[in-house]
Amino acid sequence: MSKVITMIPVRMAATRLPNKPLLDINGKSLIQRVYENVRKVIPGDVVVAAGDQAIIDECAKFGAKAVLTDPKLPSGTDRIAAALKEIDPDGTKYDIVVNFQGDNINVDPSVCLPLVKMVEETGCDIATCGMVFKSEKDVENPNNVKIVMGIKDGETEGRCVYFTRAPAPYIRNPEKSKSHNFYHHIGIYVYKAESLKRMVSLPVGVLEDREALEQLRAIEDGMTIRAKVIGGMKLIQEAPADINTMEEYEEAKKWIK
Repeated sequence: MSKVITMIPVRMAATRLPNKPLLDINGKSLIQRVYENVRKVIPGDVVVAAGDQAIIDECAKFGAKAVLTDPKLPSGTDRIAAALKEIDPDGTKYDIVVNFQGDNINVDPSVCLPLVKMVEETGCDIATCGMVFKSEKDVENPNNVKIVMGIKDGETEGRCVYFTRAPAPYIRNPEKSKSHNFYHHIGIYVYKAESLKRMVSLPVGVLEDREALEQLRAIEDGMTIRAKVIGGMKLIQEAPADINTMEEYEEAKKWIK
């Protein structure tokens, strides 16, 4: 049986919403609510990879294990890798690492469970997930990342060939094509522990730099990413999945009790 650890990367320096991890949501901080959601669902250890001492102090209040990392680390991926090295310097304690974002207050952690299973069963380096786009307007939006993968209608997972902000793949002959679905990438990742270390050791890739998508670094280096198509990801449908603005914060407080 695989040894799984869930890492929650968190930092204070959110430009749109300062001190975001410590925001009070009906009696509990944002990071406490995320941590408790994860703890209930995903087996194995759960650790907060913190970029600031204030987050360490907050985690101590509700009994979460937290590791202080360099606040200047460029991404959450780098942050969880640094925290993992601190916890497991020999690299022998864990087989699989779940990366669950620290502001995903209304994301159902159970979406990670089939991704863990996918890594175990296929041996892929990274597992992630996506949803079928509902509208052409959403496909056209470059803020919505598309997964390019060759899966047939009715299949629910496949190998990711590419990720892009452009509408892709292009449908040359719509009348002959057997699948017209476009897949919206949901940024939840599960890594083989050794693959996480490999990824953060690589330089920024050419395609990664062009699209500003760090998962392309792994694909450029020949790593295998697989994605699961899911139907939904929220715990409460009416509430925002994560919190990035004051408007989303106020909306979350209406629903999350």
